[in-house]
Amino acid sequence: MNNWFECKIRYEKLDDKGKGKKVTETYLVDALSFSEAEERISKEVAPYMSGEFSVSGIKKAGINEIFPNDEGDRWYKCKVNFISIDEVNAKEKKITSNILVLGSTIGEAWDNLATALKDTMSDYVVPAITETSIMDIFPYSAEDSASEKTDRETSEETDEE
Repeated sequence: MNNWFECKIRYEKLDDKGKGKKVTETYLVDALSFSEAEERISKEVAPYMSGEFSVSGIKKAGINEIFPNDEGDRWYKCKVNFISIDEVNAKEKKITSNILVLGSTIGEAWDNLATALKDTMSDYVVPAITETSIMDIFPYSAEDSASEKTDRETSEETDEE
């Protein structure tokens, strides 16, 4: 199960005229805790920042699924209501899921969502698709865990010396 955290990074960015301007960008990171999210986002963005930056905010994102795509350049949040029948009461039940989809336009996001959900067995309704301010996402990978373990072991060896 993914635990997505929305992380805001504040730094000084040079505009077209070479003048510095403070900006805040939003990223999504898969982590187990707030402290791990802060550590992971700091490691991920550090190579791309020239100068100082700070993590100005972290919150749980409430994202259930992510559907990336090679074509898109913007993340869209899709509210999807899956409809099921409660067999005990014979009543319709809606289960809401927030899904991030990559696309260049809302129409493309809609198409990518429909493609991703084409094999689902449940009926569903999409009451909302909105563009997000998310610049990039950083899912968890086994390589991240291996590099963290190597960093920890190296640190422990240095401490012993």
